[in-house]
Parts: sequence; C-alpha cells; structure tokens
Amino acid sequence: MSNTQIVLDFIDAWNRMDMDAVIDALTEDIVYDNIPMERLEGKAVVEPALRHGMELTGVDWEVLSIAENGDRVLTERIDNFTLPGDYKLVMPVMGTFEIENGMIRAWRDYFDLATLTSQLQEAQAAQQSQQ
Repeated sequence: MSNTQIVLDFIDAWNRMDMDAVIDALTEDIVYDNIPMERLEGKAVVEPALRHGMELTGVDWEVLSIAENGDRVLTERIDNFTLPGDYKLVMPVMGTFEIENGMIRAWRDYFDLATLTSQLQEAQAAQQSQQ
C-alpha cells in the first residue's frame, strides 16, 4: 500500500468517525502537532485528545491536493466538522504526515487559529440563544 493510500484511509476513517481505525493508524510514539496548538507526543496522550477534544456529530475532510515524497504525504484539505445542534466548522488545513512501516508516526496540521476560534464562538452564541 502506498503512503498516499495510508493517509487517504486515515482521512476516510475520520469521515466515518471510526475513532478506533483513526487510533490504529498511529504509531505508539506518534507526534501530533496541530499547529498553532500544543504539540502532543505518544499514543497515550494523543488518543484521548482525538477522542474527546471536540464534541463532534459529523466529519467530512475534503482532500483538495495530495502529494507523496518518500515517507511524507502532504495534504491540502477543507476539514468540515459538525457540532451538536448542527453547527458547522469549516477549516482550510495543510497537513503533513510521516509514515513508518505502514503507520503514521508524525502528523502536523497547519491552520489559522482565529478562523477556528471565531467559528466556535459563533456556534456557542447560537447555542446559548436557543436555550
């Protein structure tokens, strides 16, 4: 299996919200750097962050571009998340995945934190106005 296919399968697991498959794709010493947020190291730390970091009811990562160079796969994506109450977050993301022995050993996503923060604030305000 190509490294590109490993990453596409990982993205597909996210889109199915199959967190067991997401976690199974990571090495034990995974480095997850969701830039500009805190860097996480080791599956024992990364797994709970992925499983419980945001309350999600839907995920749809759209791959706009993907390129493989040796053990690295670069992605340009639109990450769409649905929150409870059908609130949508739309995040342009550039991602880099490093593959080792068929698993993801490093994952770096680059995005604009202000874009995420403003959308989360809008969703929270909408939720509060409905209560």
